[in-house]
Amino acid sequence: MPLPIKIFPSILSADLAHLQEEVDAIAPYVDGIQVDVMDGHFVKNLTFGAPVIKCLKTNLLIDAHLMVTNPADRLEEFLAAGAKHITFHAEAVKDTKDRQNLIAAIRKGGATVGIAMNPDTPVTAIDDVIGEVDLVLVMSVFPGFSNQKFIADVLEKVRTIRSRFPDLSIQMDGGVDAETAKLCRAAGADNFVSASYIFKAKDRKAAIASLRI
Repeated sequence: MPLPIKIFPSILSADLAHLQEEVDAIAPYVDGIQVDVMDGHFVKNLTFGAPVIKCLKTNLLIDAHLMVTNPADRLEEFLAAGAKHITFHAEAVKDTKDRQNLIAAIRKGGATVGIAMNPDTPVTAIDDVIGEVDLVLVMSVFPGFSNQKFIADVLEKVRTIRSRFPDLSIQMDGGVDAETAKLCRAAGADNFVSASYIFKAKDRKAAIASLRI
């Protein structure tokens, strides 16, 4: 039976001068929000730190997507700020023991855990811990910037993961809109991150609803 669809708008495309109002406006229609953390090293862009999460007043689940070279060193600050789900990148943490230690630390901190893969990273690269995480994030663009074109080739990875792990949450991030979400759902994804498609929409409620159809 398919997992229920969950929507996590990324605040990367929100009006940061009015971030609290932006989050409050979409809160009734979504399952949580994603905070894209970029360090200027793992990816070229530099975005949010833990203080942004700490300043947000919301009952929504906060999903911190750590696009950083040293997620283990940054973990405590995001847990303390209130992140209840933390995803780290397979490309940033390659050693199995390091991955397992990081997963254990995230759980000890009271959060669920995910592992992310860039579009050119094969599923075999996470075989060592895929059975130990709550979520796999299949990037459908290369991380670093919003409003990129969806890379359809990654859908084969989604199908592979879903066939092996029917109960594992599969999140898609990058170029997700009403049309690409249909492709993602057909492949087996159940969790959608969208930035500009939601926050730049004239009717955000309708845009969010279109991702669930």
